[in-house]
Amino acid sequence: MKLHTCAHLLSLSALLAVGCHSPVDDDGSTVPDSCEATPPVVAPQKTDILFVIDNSGSMTEEQQGIATELPAFVAALKQGSGVIQDFRVGVITTSVYQRQRVADGTDIIRAFPDQEGRLQPVKDEAKQPTGERFIESSDPDLLPKFQRLVDQGTSGSGQEAPFEAVRLAVASPLATQPPEEGGNGGFLRDDARLLVVVVSDEEDCSSTQRPPPVYLGQDRAVDSCTEQGDKLTPVSEYYQAFQGLKDSRGASREVLWATIGPVALTDKRAEVTTTTEGGVTYVRNVDCPTSYGPGYRQSDMAKSFDATRANLDSICKPSYQQTLLDIAELATVAQSVAVVNLPDPRLAVVYVTRSDGSVQTCTAANGDFRYEPPSGDRSARIFFLGPCLRRVGDTKVEVKVLCAG
Repeated sequence: MKLHTCAHLLSLSALLAVGCHSPVDDDGSTVPDSCEATPPVVAPQKTDILFVIDNSGSMTEEQQGIATELPAFVAALKQGSGVIQDFRVGVITTSVYQRQRVADGTDIIRAFPDQEGRLQPVKDEAKQPTGERFIESSDPDLLPKFQRLVDQGTSGSGQEAPFEAVRLAVASPLATQPPEEGGNGGFLRDDARLLVVVVSDEEDCSSTQRPPPVYLGQDRAVDSCTEQGDKLTPVSEYYQAFQGLKDSRGASREVLWATIGPVALTDKRAEVTTTTEGGVTYVRNVDCPTSYGPGYRQSDMAKSFDATRANLDSICKPSYQQTLLDIAELATVAQSVAVVNLPDPRLAVVYVTRSDGSVQTCTAANGDFRYEPPSGDRSARIFFLGPCLRRVGDTKVEVKVLCAG
């Protein structure tokens, strides 16, 4: 039966806030006047995972440490969080440019044309590059290929620019240019989330300007990218660019960000200090002895995506297993889901089962989620908000349609 009276609506006020009339009667309404026989369906969760590997001269042990712990990471990804996982992985480096000022004041600018946000080739068993640029979760050789792919060597730029590398990787022209032409075309899928994982022991030094406005000096006691940080492109500008990403059909792309970077071991803080070793003074994070910078920008970007900093950890840890497991858990917890057979978001009720067995009830009327309608062949999508944000450990997501009998 239709919901016509205020009494009906008030009795469902926690679920529908549509005023004292039936949404069925609204102009252009898609609300059915009877219960749907077929329930909405939650589609498999698609995630495109982009690792950003620092390939500067100090990263040998860190790259090996990541490769060693990838089996647990991949296993956790495949296990998921109550939703079927469909993922792929690709790798870019932090090398975009390097501007070095030498003793006579001359700037030497080095370019990295085979990198600069380009997906790096997957290597075969002989460690020779192949034509592959990313690896599917269904690939039986996913793990060994992935382990070889994070080994990016140490001949890259000493002026790490992970934010700029990601911007180049996911924007035009690289994002749509075919791989055979040096682009990343085909990596980012429609209806897929993007998870970025930055692995670096240095501060970010990203700028959209060419040549870069910040130069590296010869004094290791000075962190040029911090001292000249006001010349760099603001972290907030990069964050907004990533949050504004759309797929080829104009749908919002959910973006997640995780960082294993130069932050403190004990409390993940970004803070500068200096240490002297062998007569040479280095700038480091105050509680990360193998870092090369305080981690201010790296920390700010991670916090922009997650104020709790659950997506941030220290590159100075002796093992990255738990860090990667935590990232895998975050990766499997989507803050949006694609839905089909949902006639009207005002009638949708989403039930999220938490790890302790409790069930969170979510509705659009209460501001618990945002609904993006379908367009063309693109499915509708629900974006979780506020108290209904998905959490690590959630075991089930159900979407049902409220109707009156």
